[in-house]
Amino acid sequence: MCEVQCDTCFHRCRLAEGQTGLCRARQNRDGSVVCLNYGRVTALALDPIEKKPLARFCPGSSVLSVGSFGCNLSCPFCQNDSISCADLHTAPWQTLAPGQLADMAAGLRSRGNIGVAYTYNEPMVGWEFVRDTARLVRQKGMKNVVVTNGSVLLPVLEQVLPYIDAFNIDLKGFTGDWYRRLGGDLATVQDFIVRASGASHVELTTLVVPGENDTPEEMDRLAAWVAGVDENIPLHVTRFFPRHNMRDRPATAPGTVLELCRVAGARLRYVCPGNL
Repeated sequence: MCEVQCDTCFHRCRLAEGQTGLCRARQNRDGSVVCLNYGRVTALALDPIEKKPLARFCPGSSVLSVGSFGCNLSCPFCQNDSISCADLHTAPWQTLAPGQLADMAAGLRSRGNIGVAYTYNEPMVGWEFVRDTARLVRQKGMKNVVVTNGSVLLPVLEQVLPYIDAFNIDLKGFTGDWYRRLGGDLATVQDFIVRASGASHVELTTLVVPGENDTPEEMDRLAAWVAGVDENIPLHVTRFFPRHNMRDRPATAPGTVLELCRVAGARLRYVCPGNL
């Protein structure tokens, strides 16, 4: 059987028949790459919009938040590893069709719900479900939010971009070495941020890991680059806690987060400390 290349993200996995990519969510079936997690929901909750985190998009509202399984990075500090590191056979899931999810979102309007947030695992490895659901949510006059690592290629982003009102994008640091250690690619994320910010509301999150991406010099370079895109993009600088495969170090000192917020604030208008 023929081998095919998945063009969802920078990994560009080459898959033999029946083989699943690094993300655990895409597979070669009969010579085509199919989405294994389409409509397979592992997490569903009505969350405050600030939890995404979004600080300057519909403040005080709630959003129906949905997740599946799979992720195309391998962050050792992942907080949702039970689903992001799971696959079709190891994650407990229920099936929800795009129309069902859109109807559910509309039914929660009375509780302050503004729409649907695609989050918890990496939603863009299952971009087809995001696109199809977001289109129906938009038809109901509601909003769509994507919480993502920004590590997919631009043609994939273009598939969902017409329907997305806001993104929170992880900018996990500002060195190629750190991104490589996370199984990622900094340039791919930068391209994603630039394109998304030209079409939707964008906020960024940087998790500060002690001894890895916590220097004022790196934060200054990061903030300078973001300011070059748009100084009005909010940046959430958040505190690390030991998780997953990185339980060997202490939580980030609150003072470090506040100092890095000060550094970023010299270049950006909106900087928010998180997890303090």
